[in-house]
Amino acid sequence: MQLALILGHATATVKHGSMAGSRMAVLQPLSADGYSPDGDPAIAIDRLGSSRGDVVIISSDSEQVQEILSSKTTPVRWSVLGIRD
Repeated sequence: MQLALILGHATATVKHGSMAGSRMAVLQPLSADGYSPDGDPAIAIDRLGSSRGDVVIISSDSEQVQEILSSKTTPVRWSVLGIRD
């Protein structure tokens, strides 16, 4: 798990069936201090309704993503697990 800053949201006219009904968040992973960027921006599935500027908890656990999306063949790598208060 890692913290990330929501930069915005992405839309796609065509996406994998497992992603139907899910928002895609564009995010910047953050380092352990919770403020410094850690790597390149990424896209994650966001079913919690985060907004631009929110700091969220993300995970790249493929088994967890498969369970969340009810699909063993999903191409999703990152998912939003929580929004930091």
